[in-house]
Amino acid sequence: MVKIGVIGSCAVDLVVTSSKRPGAGETVLGESFKVVPGGKGANQAVAAARLGAEAVMIGRVGKDNFGEVILNNFRSNHISVSHVEPVTYCESGTAHIVLAEGDNSIVVVKGANDLVTPEYIEQKLDVIREMDMILIQQEIPEETVLYVSQICAEMNIPLLLNPAPARAVDPSVIEKAAYLTPNEHEAAIVFDGLSASEALRKYPNKLFITEGAQGVRYFDGQQEILVPAYKVEAVDTTGAGDTFNAAFAVALAEGKPIYESVRFANRAASLSVTKFGAQGGMPTREEVEGSL
Repeated sequence: MVKIGVIGSCAVDLVVTSSKRPGAGETVLGESFKVVPGGKGANQAVAAARLGAEAVMIGRVGKDNFGEVILNNFRSNHISVSHVEPVTYCESGTAHIVLAEGDNSIVVVKGANDLVTPEYIEQKLDVIREMDMILIQQEIPEETVLYVSQICAEMNIPLLLNPAPARAVDPSVIEKAAYLTPNEHEAAIVFDGLSASEALRKYPNKLFITEGAQGVRYFDGQQEILVPAYKVEAVDTTGAGDTFNAAFAVALAEGKPIYESVRFANRAASLSVTKFGAQGGMPTREEVEGSL
């Protein structure tokens, strides 16, 4: 069993379903409201655990009701909460999600996720050293992402950076990361001034641009390759990217070739959108392998 360490955000998702997304100043009637565990880091940890990895989450939550929801959800998914510290002086992170018109719109309030600082990560170096791969995202401070990239390089541990939400990324992080997985919008921001093809050619077998229903594109050193997505009837696309990243990390850590790792991750992501909630549809290892 591979060990996947996830450094990142934990949150509770407040999800509204509506037939129409409101415009500025507009009020519409929604169809449902649910409170479910989320946060990009937590989502990736849960997905990795369901896919058969020993997932270790490193993060922070508030010492509040939402924090308890997050911690209990980790426990129910067999993820240790030893490295998810509750804090009394800040609320847990939340994501406010509108599901409408076949897609989602999300506002993230970071809360305790802003306290996942380099100083906090420094306390976790012994844990990080034991991992086969580290996943990180951008719902935590920018300086933490930079620090983690440095220590992973020093420890010779592969780092997979999912640069979401989109923001500029320090060039040294790009160089030190083993894998980068932006979507098209994020790639345009991270690699400002380069076309997608130029960026892919600059980072062969390192940059993987997710293109939604089209699939995932990368450059293998000789040619640009599109690994097609699997067509399904989507119920909720929230968490599809997190499922892809976790599945990709698990497959790579197990030693699968890159193309097969992307294919495995695409299948996991496609299954994840067939049920409600960022984590609700995340598949088990058996479900993914049985449908490939």
